[in-house]
Amino acid sequence: MKMFCNYWSDIALSILVIKFFMSKSFKTFLKHTAKDFHNKSVNPPVVRASTIIFKSLQDMRRTQTKAKKNPIGGHYDYGRQGTSTTYILQKILTKLEESYHVFTTPTGFGSVFLAIISVVRPGDEIIVSDPVYSPTRVLTAKFLKEFNIKTTFYNPHDLKSISQSVTKKTKLIYVENPGSNSFEFQDLGKIIEIAKKNKILTAIDNTWATPYYFKPIKFGFDMSIVSATKYYSGHSDVMGGSLAVNRKVFNKVKVAEKMTGLRLGPDDAYLITRGLRTLDVRLDRHSENTKKIADFLSKFKKIKLLYPHKKDSLNFRMWKKYYSGASGLMGLKIKSKNKNSVRKFVNSLKLFGHGYSWGGFESLSLHQEEVETGKRQFVNLGKDEHLVRLHIGLEDPSDLIADIKQALKHLK
Repeated sequence: MKMFCNYWSDIALSILVIKFFMSKSFKTFLKHTAKDFHNKSVNPPVVRASTIIFKSLQDMRRTQTKAKKNPIGGHYDYGRQGTSTTYILQKILTKLEESYHVFTTPTGFGSVFLAIISVVRPGDEIIVSDPVYSPTRVLTAKFLKEFNIKTTFYNPHDLKSISQSVTKKTKLIYVENPGSNSFEFQDLGKIIEIAKKNKILTAIDNTWATPYYFKPIKFGFDMSIVSATKYYSGHSDVMGGSLAVNRKVFNKVKVAEKMTGLRLGPDDAYLITRGLRTLDVRLDRHSENTKKIADFLSKFKKIKLLYPHKKDSLNFRMWKKYYSGASGLMGLKIKSKNKNSVRKFVNSLKLFGHGYSWGGFESLSLHQEEVETGKRQFVNLGKDEHLVRLHIGLEDPSDLIADIKQALKHLK
């Protein structure tokens, strides 16, 4: 029993270490947080449990009482609620996000669903950015419609369309920035201003930037989503999501989390925690590599970069206004009368894998068609223009440039 008590004392010490190192820089915090003093290891162990064992019924009741008084304190009486492994990850992410709390889910899309379902009910309306992740579009436009929840999509470059869509029934403005696949950067300050004026809740998918480059809760959003599948884990072998919240929406999300059972397992939580150790190092490298690729591609007249690269563009100004850096995901708008030549360009890339997701160490490419973008209302594509998405990985950028150069020969 003494060993059991010592274990939880050491967990408490780990949390104190999290709090201490958060006063240091982001980079230092990630390297020194959450050490496991019980097992004397630099990373916390994987604790798997369905049944949580107590020394007595009274001990169980005390834990349940503590959980009611402090619902973010890691007081669990059943494994579905979490273990020390998931709890430590939540505490790390809460500090990174500078939020009241972070909920963790089995997938990134699980966090999207949890955010929305927490605050809307039948008869409500939501306003959603037109260039959202395709499954998010299906969720809001089709699935929620079956529950009498109406969705209106707004033009990301005409925010008057948000104000024009607001009604007394509007409960949520949902933003994805930059836009999925088409990479529109929006004026986030104006969106928050509209929401606060009309007393509407806000949520943002911040997967592209992560809190390393932008902290939505601190900025004024009520909820912030990150697909932990991507940059948090960094190795393309984990599924997970995070939903950072402020105090105002915490209780609503807590109830929805309990009712849906959307909670991350300990094995994925461990891998995400381990991946976070190098988040800053990897994002710095992704950013450096992507800038070099963007410099190279900017020389081609047939290609328009969908990335904060051209300094006199609206996208660059909106990015610069709110973000401290740019990640490794970019889009290309390619002018070609021959669609097959665009596909051949993508297929000819030898160092770029072809597949969904991104945020891992490897480069990826994908020709964007309706199956990826969804049926959008405000896609700014001209005649004979095609979208290609590139994720720039951690390879030598000169090798990536050489690969792109040989593949560009197929464009007509």
